[in-house]
Amino acid sequence: MFRLPVVSRLGRQLARFAAAEQGNIAVIFAIALVPVLSFVGAAVDYSRAVQARSSMQAALDSTALMLSKDLAAGTISASQITTKSQDYFNALFTDTNALPSVSVAATYTASTSMGSTIQVNGSGSFTTSFLRIAGFPTLGISTSSTSAWGLVRMRVAMVLDNTGSMADDGKMSAMQTAAKNLIDQLSALVKTTGDVYISIVPFAKDVNVGATNYSQYWIDFTDWNAANGTCSKTSYTTQSTCVNAGKTWTAANHNTWTGCVVDRDQDYDTKNTSPTSGNSSTLFPAEQYSYCKSTSSSYLQPITPLSYDWTTLKAQVDKMKPTGNTNQGIGLAWGWMTLSSGDPMNAPAKDTNYIYKDAIVLLSDGLNTQNRWYSNASQIDARQKKLCDNAKAANITIYTVQVNTGGDPTSSVLQYCASSTDKFYLVTQASQTVSVFKDIGTSLSKLRVAR
Repeated sequence: MFRLPVVSRLGRQLARFAAAEQGNIAVIFAIALVPVLSFVGAAVDYSRAVQARSSMQAALDSTALMLSKDLAAGTISASQITTKSQDYFNALFTDTNALPSVSVAATYTASTSMGSTIQVNGSGSFTTSFLRIAGFPTLGISTSSTSAWGLVRMRVAMVLDNTGSMADDGKMSAMQTAAKNLIDQLSALVKTTGDVYISIVPFAKDVNVGATNYSQYWIDFTDWNAANGTCSKTSYTTQSTCVNAGKTWTAANHNTWTGCVVDRDQDYDTKNTSPTSGNSSTLFPAEQYSYCKSTSSSYLQPITPLSYDWTTLKAQVDKMKPTGNTNQGIGLAWGWMTLSSGDPMNAPAKDTNYIYKDAIVLLSDGLNTQNRWYSNASQIDARQKKLCDNAKAANITIYTVQVNTGGDPTSSVLQYCASSTDKFYLVTQASQTVSVFKDIGTSLSKLRVAR
């Protein structure tokens, strides 16, 4: 009789448990927890794997670029490529916790007619944290990067400040060393004649286009004729006073012109429009600038058009002297003209079998002080900004360097003219110019060796 109530009670409890819905929730949750955790874990593992692959890709991109530069410069042989690629990758890759071991291989294809290429392949094994529960302890990750060179040619205009203040703090000699080093750096990229051309554009208030061009149609002597000549009555020394007195003014022979020109008429001063004899505004106005006399101790050197005669280019850099006021715009305009086909600089024709990268490196040590119309920086800067906009729109890459050893304000116009923020350089000691130009040379070499 004692056992029956106990059995009955147990039976009722079992029946109640079987009918209870609250317990089913716990069971269902326990069953659902496994796939939910698997999905969340898979997402975490996948995200980490994607990040590791991105890091691998970035390191492979840099590896391919560095190898292509080495091969283009001839500093490594084909037999060294695989070893060198692994060394470069190991030095560049940082996500070693996710991918502790990445195997790198490189395939090099050399061609003088179609351009050379190098493909770098990387593969590694990513160790999972959650997916191993589902039977995937590792994930294979692989990617590649390819660099090509030989079909990309480069033309660089070096626009260099030759104003009087460059005589201070060793700025002129530092710039000359830096410019010659850049010529050496870029010329080392050459595999075929014509791969790299460089022009030199010294500037002050004017630029010197060469006195031997006095008979060229693209020189406008209108203002020069009015300022240089003789009157039939010797007491009158200008055309206006001579003519107003009823006398005859005879302009000097153009072969006495010393070679300098001022800014073109607006808005041609902001463009690279080729000169046209029937449109005087497109011509370049001659000026008898005192610093253009070849007998002057501070002689503004003539522009050197695009050339691959490295010895002559460096010799022209050595001849530069500090003189005159600052007009960055005219230097920049003529830098662009040296890269342009047709008169007056007649850049060599571009071979349609190649891709070309054009660049200007503009160095100045101060703020603009004088151009054809203005003697205040803001108005001169406004013209220069228009010029920079036009040049950049024509796919000219512009590097700007401000050599600021005297505590001047940072040049807003040089910052504006640079193609990007990393292409503007502020130098506070003349000695830094050399390392800045080396950095520019490295950047230019990346333009030539394009991925």
